Amino acid sequence: MPEGHSVHRLARQFGDVFAGERLTVSSPQGRFAPGAALLDGHVMTAATAHGKHLFLEFEHGLDLHVHLGLYGAWNFGGDASFRGASSIGAPRKVGEREVYDDDSAAEPADVVAASSAYAGPPAPVGAVRVRLVSRHGWADLRGATTCEAITEPEAAAVLARLGPDPLRNRSGDRDAFIATVAGKRTPLAGLLMDQKVIAGIGNVYRAELLFRQRLNPWLPGAELSVDAARRLWDDTVAMMSDGVRDGRIITTPPRYWNGAGAGASRRVLPEPDEAHFVYRRHGLDCRDCGTPVALTELGARKLYWCPQCQQA
Repeated sequence: MPEGHSVHRLARQFGDVFAGERLTVSSPQGRFAPGAALLDGHVMTAATAHGKHLFLEFEHGLDLHVHLGLYGAWNFGGDASFRGASSIGAPRKVGEREVYDDDSAAEPADVVAASSAYAGPPAPVGAVRVRLVSRHGWADLRGATTCEAITEPEAAAVLARLGPDPLRNRSGDRDAFIATVAGKRTPLAGLLMDQKVIAGIGNVYRAELLFRQRLNPWLPGAELSVDAARRLWDDTVAMMSDGVRDGRIITTPPRYWNGAGAGASRRVLPEPDEAHFVYRRHGLDCRDCGTPVALTELGARKLYWCPQCQQA
C-alpha cells in the first residue's frame, strides 16, 4: 500500500499540474460515473493530503476523495509543459518515473518524456475508475479502495477520524501524538499502523522507525517515555519528508551504501537492497549488530525487527 509520502507527492503533483484548471472528469470504467458528473466542467482549486487520503478540491464545494488502498495507482501524461511522475501508487513494475527540470540531474533510464506533439490523452487502458483532463495533461486512477465525490463537511468528517500527519506537522500535532500513545496499552508496532493514532505510516515506515529508534515492537505505548515518543515523532517527520523528496523510502544514511561512502550526496540514491535497515531483510544480518533480522506477524501484517538492537 502506498504510504503517506506517496500521497503527499500526489497532492503536490496535482497542485502543480491541475490547480486552477477547468477539468473534464469522466469514468471510463463506469463505476464512478455519477461522481464524475458532479465534478465535470469545474475548476480544481487545490490538492491536499492527510495520511493516505488525497483530497482534490473543486470550486463548487465538492472534493474528489481518494484512498489508494493496496492496489490503487494514478498514471499521468501530457504535453511538453508536463513535469512530474508518470505513475504514483501501487503496484508498479518500475519505480516512479520522473522528468527532472534540473539539467544537472541524471534522468533515470525509465523516464517517459512528455511529447511536444500532445494531442490529448490516450485511449483508456484497463479499468480506469476516473480520468481527469486539463488543457495540458491527464490523470487516470485505477484500483483505488475509495473514490468518491464528497462535500466539504464530509471531507472534514474524514479528517476528524484520522490522527496527526507528520508531513503536515502542525502546531500541537506532536503533543497530540505523545498523549494518545501514552494512553494506550497497545504495542508500539500496532499503534504506528493505526491511522487514528498517526496518519500515513505503513509497513515499511513502521519497521524502519522502530529500528532507528531502537524500540521493541511489543513495548506498550503507555510505557514509552515522553522523550522517546518525542524522538519517534521527530524521526517520523524527517524520514517521511525524505520520502517526499526522494520518491522512495530510504531509511539508511549513505555510509551504509556500497561504494557510496559517508560523503555521498542524497541525489545519489542507493540500490534497493541498501535502502532499509530491516524491512524485507529477514534472515539477513542486521546492518549494525550482525544478528539475523527476524520476521513475525502482528495484526495480520509482517513485522521485521532486530532481536538484539530492539530488545530494550
